[in-house]
Formats: sequence, structure tokens, C-alpha cells
Amino acid sequence: MQDIKKLLDSEVCTRNSDCELSYEKPDPLLVASRYKDEYTILLCALFGYGKASLIVKFLDSLNFELLDEKEEVIEKELDKFYYRFQNSTDVKTIFKTFRRLKQTNSLNDIFLQGYKKENSILEGLDTLIKKIHEISNYNSQGFTFLVSSPFKRDKNLQIKQIGNAPYKRWNMFLRWMVRDDNLDLGLWKKVDKKDLIIPLDTHTFKVSQKLGLLQRKTYDLKSAILLTQKLKEFDNQDPIKYDFALYRIGQEKIAW
Repeated sequence: MQDIKKLLDSEVCTRNSDCELSYEKPDPLLVASRYKDEYTILLCALFGYGKASLIVKFLDSLNFELLDEKEEVIEKELDKFYYRFQNSTDVKTIFKTFRRLKQTNSLNDIFLQGYKKENSILEGLDTLIKKIHEISNYNSQGFTFLVSSPFKRDKNLQIKQIGNAPYKRWNMFLRWMVRDDNLDLGLWKKVDKKDLIIPLDTHTFKVSQKLGLLQRKTYDLKSAILLTQKLKEFDNQDPIKYDFALYRIGQEKIAW
């Protein structure tokens, strides 16, 4: 494992540069890093699925200033916008929902309501996702995919694993907002980076298996948690610093 740690530490040093974010090496963080508004940044994360170049192209087409406009303006301006699983109604609804929330709530404050109970990332996410669904009062397959479903709970009201959802885009958003380096934005100061969960995508999942960091064969939240625990053996205070390195190793098919 020391050889793997050496490889990953080297990649972290190499990748910790804004040169990693370009149209030649697209990533939704390329667009998100232009903004300080947490609602805009979350939109960049939630639409961050599919081919990276197409994600960036779609995000570039969006006018995030609409989050401060009247709903009638949002309805008109986004009438023909759609992205993969989200039709124009889904896109308009998420903008209108975030507009309503933004007028009275900070995403950080909503997240902290759940997180601060036991420093639980999952409780924080559950609180935030529930709030978005409550404010939107809207349901469709595309919208639920975009926002994710709240976590199910056992009889003791504890969050339990559900389905095959690794909550990758949400955990990616938290990485951006909590960690602070040449890549991540560090805008949220009251969440400890040691509590973060790796934003497990297919590249990271396959590379982690190949490197022997993850034995589990199912791509889900449990695998994300297990991989995070393994990475804590390399850095207990900041295990998610390895995320971008693992992602790029997989994306660029780097040999080792």
C-alpha cells in the first residue's frame, strides 16, 4: 500500500493546480470555480453527470443570474433548455426552487442543521435534499434524478443504505465547498474535511478496485464510504484530497 500512497501523493501534488481545469481537460468545476454563489455552484454539481465536455457546454449555456430574477423571467428564458434526463420543466423548476430558497436560506445553514448533530455528512445531505423537495413541491423522474431522493431510515430513524446511489454529485459539491486548495473552493468553513465522503464516479470506482483500495464490486454509497475509510489510512484528516487524482488516473487511463 505504500507504493499506492506514493503514487497518489504524487498525483495530488501534480493535479493541485488550476491548470487542471481547462476546456482541453473539462470538468464541471471549471465553470463552478468562476462563482462564489453556493446555489450556482450546486447547480454546476447537480448537472455534473455524463460526458465532461458536454457538461461544461451545458453549464456554459446557462444564465445563473436568473436565480435573482422573477419566476416569470426564469420560465421564459429557460423554456427550451434541457439536459439529458431533465426536460425544460425540470430545469425551470430547479432554478425557481433555488431562487425561492436563496431569498431566505443559506444552503450552508440548511446543511449544518443536519450535519452538526453528529458531524454526519449524510444527515446534512438528507436535510438539504428534503428541503429542496419541500420547496419545489414538484415530482418527476428527471427532477428526482437531478436532486436525488432523501435517505430512507430504519426503525431507529437512522439513515440506512438505499439502492445504488453513491450520491456522487452531492459529495462532489461538498468537496468543492469544504476543501480549500488550488482546485477546491473552500467557501464553507464549519464543515470538517475529515468528515467528507469521496464523490465516487465510475472512473474512481474502477481505478480504486484496480489499485486494491476497494474490494466491493457494487457501485453504491457503501462503496464510497468504504473507499473513504481506506483513504483515511493515507491521510486521516483529509482523505478526499485523493479524489481528483483518482478521477484523473481513471479518466486519462494512466498506466502504473
